[in-house]
Amino acid sequence: MNANFTGFFGLIHLALVVWAAVSILGSSATDGRKVLWILLVLLFPVVGLIIWFIAGPKKT
Repeated sequence: MNANFTGFFGLIHLALVVWAAVSILGSSATDGRKVLWILLVLLFPVVGLIIWFIAGPKKT
């Protein structure tokens, strides 16, 4: 899958990834799970964000 984000959609995607990373780091998950979630979001741009939004660790 080649996700090429440019312009406005690139900025939206970057903002979502940063928001997801901050949310993951602030969650109560273990350090290993945080690393796995962040890798998932970074390696699979669209699908990773969707999976994180549905099943990712929540802030406490």
